[in-house]
Amino acid sequence: MRKLGIALGSVLIVLFSLLGATTAQAATGRHVVLYYQTQYDNGRYVSPLDLTSHRTGTTDLIVGAVHLNANGVVHLNDDPPNSPRYTQMWTDLRTMRQQGVRVIAMLGGAGRGSFQRLDTDFATYYPLLKNLVTTYRLDGVDLDVEESMSLPGLERVIDALRADFGPGFLVTLAPVAPELSGGGGLSGVDYDALYRDKGREISWFNTQFYCGWGDLSSTSGYDDIIRHGVVPASKVVAGTLTNPANCGSGYVDPSILKSTLGQLIQRYPDFAGVDGWEYFNSLPGGTSAPWQWAAEVSSVLVHGS
Repeated sequence: MRKLGIALGSVLIVLFSLLGATTAQAATGRHVVLYYQTQYDNGRYVSPLDLTSHRTGTTDLIVGAVHLNANGVVHLNDDPPNSPRYTQMWTDLRTMRQQGVRVIAMLGGAGRGSFQRLDTDFATYYPLLKNLVTTYRLDGVDLDVEESMSLPGLERVIDALRADFGPGFLVTLAPVAPELSGGGGLSGVDYDALYRDKGREISWFNTQFYCGWGDLSSTSGYDDIIRHGVVPASKVVAGTLTNPANCGSGYVDPSILKSTLGQLIQRYPDFAGVDGWEYFNSLPGGTSAPWQWAAEVSSVLVHGS
């Protein structure tokens, strides 16, 4: 009986952790997404585990940035993914996955070259991405295209990921906000055409309302996307800065952000949620308690204020 009690207790602990990690999405269908690119801050390892131990409602953690280099070597930031530097990180991410948080790899971003290589030499570079996903049992890939890429090339990557990893695999993209409202951006991709062609295969967009591409001090930029009439609110996650040091343009105070999110929830019942760039120094807690940002926005997504 004692062994059974211990086993049952362990099961209950896992279940409670799972409930805590996914509160926002379970209650509303919305996402609370954190980008996790700074794994070391001044030489100190930044563990993401506080996001689950404090039951912040985080649903998805995006680990970046993955680069497919010209020499055929994959890097996570400046090192190979299997570097000892990342051993503890992969262990922590496995723990988070067991607690219900989905772990996604961010491909590309400001470090250019990966998408040009996928565009021009798919047969060489796509297997590198596929192997990364398989090796670390990732739940998805975030395609952050910030360089020139053809529409057929991007669609080929989406099709391959879906074919290789199935319908439950997360395929997200990270356009700047004007790219979803009929304007231009960083990639040259026609996102209207992309969504019409592959909208069913795209899980959602982590839309950048920052770094000169808008902000979330009001709903206006988000409204422009929905008014444009191509991508629905259910697939537009509103992306914001968690600290002005992370870009310098587009940061809004948490109190203003929560007001904007509350308005978006009222205006769009199928509002997809929010993402933050990035985790390690998120305000109001800063580097000592970066998990507080997720807890605050999750509360808004669940309760509406």
